[in-house]
Amino acid sequence: MKFVHIPNAGKINTNDAPSRKKPYYPINADLRSYLRKHGREVVLPVLYQDLARITFSLPIKDKNGKDTYWEEARYDMREWEFIRDGLIKIYAILKTEGNLNFAPHWDVARIEYCAFGNSNPFRIKIVNKHNGNYDHFYVKTADASRIYGLELEHMLSPNRISYFTYFATLVEEHIPGIPGDIFVQQYLENPITNKTRFAKEFVKFNERCFLRLLGDMRSYNFVVDITPDIEDFQYRIRAIDFDQQSYEGRKNLYLPQFFKENLAYVELVLQNLDKESINQYKTEEKTLMAFRVADSRYRLMDLFNIMCSDNISSTNKIDELKQQLKEYFSNPKFLKCHSMGDIVKLNLKQTLLRNLRQIQEAKSKIKTGE
Repeated sequence: MKFVHIPNAGKINTNDAPSRKKPYYPINADLRSYLRKHGREVVLPVLYQDLARITFSLPIKDKNGKDTYWEEARYDMREWEFIRDGLIKIYAILKTEGNLNFAPHWDVARIEYCAFGNSNPFRIKIVNKHNGNYDHFYVKTADASRIYGLELEHMLSPNRISYFTYFATLVEEHIPGIPGDIFVQQYLENPITNKTRFAKEFVKFNERCFLRLLGDMRSYNFVVDITPDIEDFQYRIRAIDFDQQSYEGRKNLYLPQFFKENLAYVELVLQNLDKESINQYKTEEKTLMAFRVADSRYRLMDLFNIMCSDNISSTNKIDELKQQLKEYFSNPKFLKCHSMGDIVKLNLKQTLLRNLRQIQEAKSKIKTGE
């Protein structure tokens, strides 16, 4: 996807917002079996509905006194011990495969609730009583499209995701990093920020999202991970919100470059990279994703067999997206898609087919000794 072909909404004053409220899509029997097969379905001692029994809440402000959209949840003391013990056990499942030997070291410092957005998550702050170190995890409603988004992230991105489900409850690890909107405000113009390297990462992130059709990657829905390197810094952008996995009908909503919240990133790319470099980095990401597809092909096949027959969007949105992709790629095969799963599968196949063939040819040469 060429940056110059899809102008940022902040430049052309268009509506780039996705649907305000995505409906909940339950996990069907086939997806539940898939989750059990791959170790994602685990008996959890506390469920989302347990955390929802809040007695009262207090708004949480940032250090500048600005509303964060999070509230500190408070519970009746009769509920608290049950919830506290259950959350510590869940943390053990996430971090130590359920080993409770370290549980006496941990405590629940705070439970936060967010009424903003689709998932209405709870954020759990766990503290180590010995040294004060803390960590977080999230408890959400187990929406099927969110599960597909997490699985595709786990298999097709450079990142691995830890999460578990149990009935209608989803537990996700915390993904560390600087929120994208905060990075723009506080780090982008820092003299030590390598703008060329960061521009490269935004191009690659943009390509990943479009290939697997992960939508609504506005700056506050991803984080920036900074790693010191030999002579400078390396950057990686990680999605943290998977609610909009292949739900919307507009193609542009799967392109982070289009959102007005990401205008600073788009301008950074255009100022620091030429056309040839952008194409190079896009090709690099396609090649890496093709290797990931090849490595995860059996699990990916299992997932698409379920996703292609599942209902995770409306008929109107499916028809709109397949028509727009058909026009963009000049590929009438998109019109034969019946579900969002079909569209994601075809989008990956037609984009990565050349790379996958090259991988197969290389494997064949190794086998034959050529």
